[in-house]
Amino acid sequence: MKPHIAVFSQPDLPYAYNALDPDIDPLTVALHYLRHHAAYTGNLNEALQALAIPVANIEDILKTISKYPATIRNNGGGYYNHNLYWEIMSPYGGGEPSGKLADAMHRDFGSFEAFKNLFSQMAISFFGSGWIWLISSDGTLKISATSNQDNPLMDIAEVKGKPILCIDVWEHAYYLKYQHKRADYIQAFWNVVNWNRVGILYEKNL
Repeated sequence: MKPHIAVFSQPDLPYAYNALDPDIDPLTVALHYLRHHAAYTGNLNEALQALAIPVANIEDILKTISKYPATIRNNGGGYYNHNLYWEIMSPYGGGEPSGKLADAMHRDFGSFEAFKNLFSQMAISFFGSGWIWLISSDGTLKISATSNQDNPLMDIAEVKGKPILCIDVWEHAYYLKYQHKRADYIQAFWNVVNWNRVGILYEKNL
């Protein structure tokens, strides 16, 4: 019997292309979702089919990514990372977290503002292309960064944990509107963060 081949679908965008405007412009959202995210999804499926990898859960693949070739690492990471990126934004976002997530931020960073400043500074100063993460690791919130399409689920990550918030700092995520001004994009990002969803993701990992 042939092994089951993992085939992943690109999740529907949970809002219209113009829903995050003016913080993230419609053309950037459309190109990012339809070209970049779609390409990672398609390339991942092609690679899995070619290698006949019998794994149906993307997190299982990422947690043992050192066993796989670079094409799985790059495209599997790109698929997962973008899924989370769209999920944790909303046209009704912004503000501050509440409940258990807010309590954890106060415990682990001192305050929400302290967390926001640390996260933003890491995103601004990160060299090259990659992602900045808020992760839950052994019951503690941590901020980490990964290059390219790596993420904290991967067994090769320097800081490991369950991602609950991320920002894409590849230039394609912001260059059409903000050009070289990454800091402006990061500032705008806070206006669309869906803290309700981030809080749910946090509580799932308690």
